[in-house]
Amino acid sequence: MQHFQDECAKMLGSWIKGLITPKAPFAPPAPEAPFVALGDLHGRADLLERALAKVPDCQIVCVGDYIDRGDHSAEVLAMLQARPDIICLSGNHEEMMLGFLDNPQKFGPRWLRYGGLQTLASFGVAGASEGSNGAELVKLAKALGTAIGPDLIQWLRDRPTFWQSGNVAVVHAGADPKLPMPAQTTQTLHWGHADFDRVDRQDDIWVLHGHTIVDAPSADRGRISIDTGAYATGRLTAALVSEDGVEFEAV
Repeated sequence: MQHFQDECAKMLGSWIKGLITPKAPFAPPAPEAPFVALGDLHGRADLLERALAKVPDCQIVCVGDYIDRGDHSAEVLAMLQARPDIICLSGNHEEMMLGFLDNPQKFGPRWLRYGGLQTLASFGVAGASEGSNGAELVKLAKALGTAIGPDLIQWLRDRPTFWQSGNVAVVHAGADPKLPMPAQTTQTLHWGHADFDRVDRQDDIWVLHGHTIVDAPSADRGRISIDTGAYATGRLTAALVSEDGVEFEAV
Protein backbone atom coordinates (compact mmCIF):
# COMPACT_ATOMS: atom_id res chain seq x y z
CA MET A 1 0.00 0.00 0.00
CA GLN A 2 2.80 2.40 0.90
CA HIS A 3 4.50 1.73 -2.41
CA PHE A 4 1.26 2.49 -4.26
CA GLN A 5 0.81 5.74 -2.33
CA ASP A 6 4.40 6.76 -3.06
CA GLU A 7 3.90 6.16 -6.79
CA CYS A 8 0.66 8.16 -6.80
CA ALA A 9 2.37 11.03 -4.98
CA LYS A 10 5.20 10.97 -7.52
CA MET A 11 2.79 11.05 -10.46
CA LEU A 12 0.81 13.89 -8.88
CA GLY A 13 4.00 15.86 -8.30
CA SER A 14 5.04 15.44 -11.94
CA TRP A 15 1.60 16.54 -13.15
CA ILE A 16 1.67 19.67 -10.96
CA LYS A 17 5.21 20.48 -12.09
CA GLY A 18 4.06 20.22 -15.71
CA LEU A 19 1.29 22.70 -15.02
CA ILE A 20 3.52 25.33 -13.43
CA THR A 21 6.62 24.92 -15.59
CA PRO A 22 6.59 27.74 -18.17
CA LYS A 23 6.79 26.79 -21.81
CA ALA A 24 9.98 27.56 -23.66
CA PRO A 25 9.80 30.86 -25.57
CA PHE A 26 8.83 30.60 -29.24
CA ALA A 27 10.99 32.52 -31.71
CA PRO A 28 9.17 35.49 -33.28
CA PRO A 29 8.13 35.41 -36.95
CA ALA A 30 11.06 36.26 -39.23
CA PRO A 31 10.10 36.07 -42.92
CA GLU A 32 12.74 36.92 -45.50
CA ALA A 33 10.57 39.86 -46.57
CA PRO A 34 7.17 41.18 -45.50
CA PHE A 35 4.18 39.47 -47.12
CA VAL A 36 0.39 39.49 -46.93
CA ALA A 37 -1.69 36.32 -46.60
CA LEU A 38 -5.38 36.25 -47.48
CA GLY A 39 -7.84 33.86 -45.84
CA ASP A 40 -10.27 31.44 -47.47
CA LEU A 41 -12.20 33.21 -50.26
CA HIS A 42 -14.94 30.67 -51.07
CA GLY A 43 -16.36 32.48 -54.07
CA ARG A 44 -16.25 36.02 -52.65
CA ALA A 45 -14.88 37.84 -55.69
CA ASP A 46 -16.02 41.15 -54.23
CA LEU A 47 -13.83 40.72 -51.15
CA LEU A 48 -10.85 39.56 -53.20
CA GLU A 49 -11.13 42.63 -55.42
CA ARG A 50 -11.32 44.87 -52.36
CA ALA A 51 -8.34 43.17 -50.74
CA LEU A 52 -6.14 43.46 -53.82
CA ALA A 53 -6.89 47.19 -53.95
CA LYS A 54 -5.94 47.69 -50.30
CA VAL A 55 -2.96 45.47 -49.51
CA PRO A 56 0.52 47.02 -49.46
CA ASP A 57 3.02 46.49 -52.25
CA CYS A 58 4.51 43.17 -51.19
CA GLN A 59 4.15 39.45 -51.88
CA ILE A 60 0.56 38.19 -51.61
CA VAL A 61 -0.15 34.59 -50.63
CA CYS A 62 -3.62 33.00 -50.71
CA VAL A 63 -4.25 30.00 -48.45
CA GLY A 64 -6.58 28.08 -50.77
CA ASP A 65 -10.33 27.35 -50.89
CA TYR A 66 -11.12 29.80 -53.66
CA ILE A 67 -14.28 28.00 -54.68
CA ASP A 68 -17.57 26.63 -53.27
CA ARG A 69 -20.15 28.08 -50.87
CA GLY A 70 -20.00 31.65 -52.20
CA ASP A 71 -21.67 32.54 -55.49
CA HIS A 72 -18.71 33.73 -57.60
CA SER A 73 -16.14 30.92 -57.69
CA ALA A 74 -15.57 31.29 -61.43
CA GLU A 75 -14.77 34.99 -61.04
CA VAL A 76 -12.37 34.33 -58.15
CA LEU A 77 -10.44 31.74 -60.16
CA ALA A 78 -10.27 34.01 -63.20
CA MET A 79 -8.93 36.89 -61.10
CA LEU A 80 -6.26 34.75 -59.47
CA GLN A 81 -5.17 32.99 -62.65
CA ALA A 82 -4.63 36.41 -64.21
CA ARG A 83 -2.23 37.36 -61.40
CA PRO A 84 0.89 35.15 -61.61
CA ASP A 85 2.54 37.45 -59.06
CA ILE A 86 0.18 36.10 -56.38
CA ILE A 87 1.13 32.80 -54.76
CA CYS A 88 -2.01 30.65 -54.70
CA LEU A 89 -1.91 27.51 -52.59
CA SER A 90 -4.29 24.60 -52.98
CA GLY A 91 -7.01 23.81 -50.45
CA ASN A 92 -9.29 20.89 -49.72
CA HIS A 93 -12.12 22.40 -51.81
CA GLU A 94 -9.91 22.58 -54.90
CA GLU A 95 -8.94 18.97 -54.16
CA MET A 96 -12.61 17.95 -53.99
CA MET A 97 -13.49 19.67 -57.27
CA LEU A 98 -10.56 18.10 -59.12
CA GLY A 99 -11.57 14.74 -57.67
CA PHE A 100 -15.07 15.31 -59.03
CA LEU A 101 -13.69 16.07 -62.50
CA ASP A 102 -11.52 12.93 -62.41
CA ASN A 103 -14.06 10.54 -60.86
CA PRO A 104 -17.49 12.17 -60.60
CA GLN A 105 -19.39 9.18 -59.25
CA LYS A 106 -16.90 8.59 -56.44
CA PHE A 107 -16.22 12.18 -55.38
CA GLY A 108 -19.26 14.05 -56.65
CA PRO A 109 -21.78 13.45 -53.83
CA ARG A 110 -19.47 14.77 -51.13
CA TRP A 111 -18.35 17.79 -53.14
CA LEU A 112 -21.93 18.79 -53.98
CA ARG A 113 -22.82 18.68 -50.26
CA TYR A 114 -19.94 20.98 -49.33
CA GLY A 115 -20.43 23.83 -51.77
CA GLY A 116 -20.00 22.32 -55.21
CA LEU A 117 -23.50 23.35 -56.25
CA GLN A 118 -22.56 27.03 -56.03
CA THR A 119 -19.39 26.44 -58.05
CA LEU A 120 -21.29 24.63 -60.79
CA ALA A 121 -23.77 27.49 -60.95
CA SER A 122 -20.99 30.09 -61.18
CA PHE A 123 -19.66 28.31 -64.28
CA GLY A 124 -23.14 28.18 -65.81
CA VAL A 125 -23.66 24.43 -65.25
CA ALA A 126 -27.33 23.87 -64.43
CA GLY A 127 -29.39 20.89 -63.30
CA ALA A 128 -27.33 19.78 -60.28
CA SER A 129 -28.65 18.94 -56.83
CA GLU A 130 -27.28 17.29 -53.72
CA GLY A 131 -29.11 14.17 -54.82
CA SER A 132 -27.44 13.97 -58.23
CA ASN A 133 -25.92 10.53 -58.83
CA GLY A 134 -24.74 8.02 -61.40
CA ALA A 135 -24.74 9.10 -65.03
CA GLU A 136 -26.03 12.51 -64.02
CA LEU A 137 -22.79 13.19 -62.11
CA VAL A 138 -20.73 12.14 -65.12
CA LYS A 139 -22.69 14.55 -67.30
CA LEU A 140 -22.23 17.40 -64.81
CA ALA A 141 -18.48 16.75 -64.55
CA LYS A 142 -18.11 16.81 -68.33
CA ALA A 143 -20.04 20.08 -68.54
CA LEU A 144 -17.96 21.64 -65.76
CA GLY A 145 -14.71 20.54 -67.37
CA THR A 146 -15.76 22.17 -70.63
CA ALA A 147 -16.80 25.37 -68.85
CA ILE A 148 -13.58 25.63 -66.85
CA GLY A 149 -11.31 24.76 -69.77
CA PRO A 150 -8.02 22.83 -69.80
CA ASP A 151 -5.80 25.80 -68.97
CA LEU A 152 -7.57 26.64 -65.71
CA ILE A 153 -7.84 22.97 -64.75
CA GLN A 154 -4.09 22.59 -65.19
CA TRP A 155 -3.53 25.81 -63.21
CA LEU A 156 -5.52 24.29 -60.34
CA ARG A 157 -3.56 21.05 -60.49
CA ASP A 158 -0.28 22.97 -60.38
CA ARG A 159 -1.05 24.84 -57.13
CA PRO A 160 1.59 24.24 -54.42
CA THR A 161 0.55 22.88 -51.02
CA PHE A 162 2.75 25.23 -48.98
CA TRP A 163 4.99 28.25 -49.27
CA GLN A 164 7.68 29.36 -46.85
CA SER A 165 9.62 32.55 -46.17
CA GLY A 166 12.15 32.48 -43.36
CA ASN A 167 10.56 30.75 -40.38
CA VAL A 168 6.97 31.30 -41.58
CA ALA A 169 5.20 28.60 -43.60
CA VAL A 170 1.82 29.22 -45.22
CA VAL A 171 -0.49 26.23 -45.71
CA HIS A 172 -4.20 25.66 -46.11
CA ALA A 173 -5.28 23.72 -43.01
CA GLY A 174 -2.38 22.96 -40.68
CA ALA A 175 0.69 20.78 -40.30
CA ASP A 176 1.99 17.80 -38.34
CA PRO A 177 4.09 19.45 -35.60
CA LYS A 178 6.47 16.48 -35.50
CA LEU A 179 7.49 16.67 -39.15
CA PRO A 180 9.53 19.26 -41.08
CA MET A 181 7.51 21.19 -43.63
CA PRO A 182 8.91 19.44 -46.75
CA ALA A 183 7.83 16.09 -45.23
CA GLN A 184 4.17 17.06 -44.74
CA THR A 185 1.56 15.12 -46.70
CA THR A 186 -1.03 16.75 -48.94
CA GLN A 187 -3.72 15.14 -46.77
CA THR A 188 -2.39 16.96 -43.69
CA LEU A 189 -1.86 20.30 -45.41
CA HIS A 190 -5.34 20.24 -46.99
CA TRP A 191 -7.35 18.79 -44.10
CA GLY A 192 -5.32 19.42 -40.93
CA HIS A 193 -3.72 17.27 -38.24
CA ALA A 194 -5.01 16.20 -34.82
CA ASP A 195 -1.88 17.46 -33.03
CA PHE A 196 -1.62 20.80 -34.79
CA ASP A 197 -3.48 22.81 -32.14
CA ARG A 198 -2.16 20.79 -29.19
CA VAL A 199 1.55 20.30 -29.75
CA ASP A 200 4.06 23.12 -30.33
CA ARG A 201 6.61 22.72 -33.07
CA GLN A 202 10.22 22.37 -31.95
CA ASP A 203 11.81 24.04 -34.99
CA ASP A 204 10.40 27.56 -34.37
CA ILE A 205 8.48 27.46 -37.67
CA TRP A 206 5.29 29.52 -37.63
CA VAL A 207 2.43 27.92 -39.59
CA LEU A 208 -0.07 30.39 -41.06
CA HIS A 209 -3.30 28.71 -42.13
CA GLY A 210 -6.97 29.00 -42.99
CA HIS A 211 -9.55 26.16 -43.26
CA THR A 212 -10.87 26.36 -39.68
CA ILE A 213 -13.24 29.28 -39.16
CA VAL A 214 -12.45 31.47 -36.16
CA ASP A 215 -14.27 34.45 -34.69
CA ALA A 216 -11.10 36.54 -34.83
CA PRO A 217 -7.65 35.92 -36.35
CA SER A 218 -4.82 35.09 -33.98
CA ALA A 219 -1.07 34.57 -33.79
CA ASP A 220 0.23 32.51 -30.88
CA ARG A 221 3.12 30.09 -30.33
CA GLY A 222 3.78 29.24 -33.94
CA ARG A 223 0.20 29.27 -35.25
CA ILE A 224 -1.39 32.08 -37.26
CA SER A 225 -5.09 31.48 -37.97
CA ILE A 226 -6.83 33.70 -40.54
CA ASP A 227 -10.05 32.05 -41.79
CA THR A 228 -12.86 34.31 -40.58
CA GLY A 229 -15.53 32.70 -42.75
CA ALA A 230 -15.59 35.34 -45.48
CA TYR A 231 -18.31 33.64 -47.54
CA ALA A 232 -20.78 33.92 -44.63
CA THR A 233 -19.49 36.81 -42.50
CA GLY A 234 -18.32 39.18 -45.21
CA ARG A 235 -15.01 39.50 -43.34
CA LEU A 236 -11.94 38.44 -45.30
CA THR A 237 -8.83 38.59 -43.13
CA ALA A 238 -5.53 39.87 -44.50
CA ALA A 239 -2.45 39.18 -42.39
CA LEU A 240 0.67 41.30 -42.85
CA VAL A 241 3.63 39.24 -41.65
CA SER A 242 7.00 40.87 -41.07
CA GLU A 243 9.85 40.88 -38.59
CA ASP A 244 7.78 43.36 -36.60
CA GLY A 245 5.13 40.69 -36.00
CA VAL A 246 1.70 39.95 -37.46
CA GLU A 247 -0.94 42.60 -38.16
CA PHE A 248 -4.50 41.68 -39.11
CA GLU A 249 -7.00 43.67 -41.15
CA ALA A 250 -10.58 42.75 -42.01
CA VAL A 251 -11.24 43.54 -45.66
